[in-house]
Amino acid sequence: MAGGLAALLDDIAALAKLAAASVDDVGAAAGRASAKAAGVVIDDTAVTPRYVHGFQPQRELPIVRKIAVGSLRNKLLFILPAALLLSQFLPWLLTPILMVGGTYLAYEGAEKIYELITGHAKEHTTTPVAVQGEDTEKSMVRGAIRTDFILSAEIMVIALNEVADEPFLSRTIILAVVALAITVLVYGVVALIVKMDDIGLHLAQRRNGAVAGIGRGLVLAMPKVLSVLSTVGIVAMLWVGGHILLAGVDELGWHAPIDLLHHLEEAVVGVPGVGGLLSWLIDTLGSALVGLVVGAVVVAIMHVIPKRRKAEPAH
Repeated sequence: MAGGLAALLDDIAALAKLAAASVDDVGAAAGRASAKAAGVVIDDTAVTPRYVHGFQPQRELPIVRKIAVGSLRNKLLFILPAALLLSQFLPWLLTPILMVGGTYLAYEGAEKIYELITGHAKEHTTTPVAVQGEDTEKSMVRGAIRTDFILSAEIMVIALNEVADEPFLSRTIILAVVALAITVLVYGVVALIVKMDDIGLHLAQRRNGAVAGIGRGLVLAMPKVLSVLSTVGIVAMLWVGGHILLAGVDELGWHAPIDLLHHLEEAVVGVPGVGGLLSWLIDTLGSALVGLVVGAVVVAIMHVIPKRRKAEPAH
């Protein structure tokens, strides 16, 4: 596959496999793996600010820290032990579990689109988080950690697949280091994004000339950037969820969907100058379309059908 999340995660997994050659090299190899996690950073940084949006400035970093701690807990206390045990005793179960996670991500993305279309999203955002209270804050943090769980599971399981033949202790150490490095990288970037407007305000108030102008530009731009990231986050959930499902059905023996996507990619990859971009777009949009279709089915089951039944007059 020419591009997309799969290729970037494969890079992480390949570097993790290099680390397995010698436990002494785990730290260096895991560091290289984190540096190659640009695609994962894009997905997580696109999704997470949606949960931070609306908090008072003094609450933003504490909330990001809570989500980061929850993410690390997801990886080290739940995903890593479960993945290691499953790979040891029930390796065939890893793919179906990932597909359940992919379905949940697709549902999350499709649900946000459903809320935007029906106007329910406005109901959720009319009152600022700071006014809604601590319970709303806790609920949003839980939602972010829950979504992170699926993305983290995808990363950890793909990395695990690449080192599955290594000794148990080596696998454990490698994956633990990769989990820590990726968490720090992802949520460091998230923290920088959500505080960029405060940095701009500081520059505008404490500096003169061009620097102050840059600061004012950051202050004006960041609300729009966060709004765009919120939209990108929805697309990212559909994209990642759809890719997990495509890879899963291929692993289980139904090759037609992913073969069709590969065929479309191959048809455009040779276009001079833009072949690589077109191939990446087909991969990304194809995965997102699969995620949207599957997510829409789940949304219909969870929301549309129950509402219609309630609306039907009693006989």
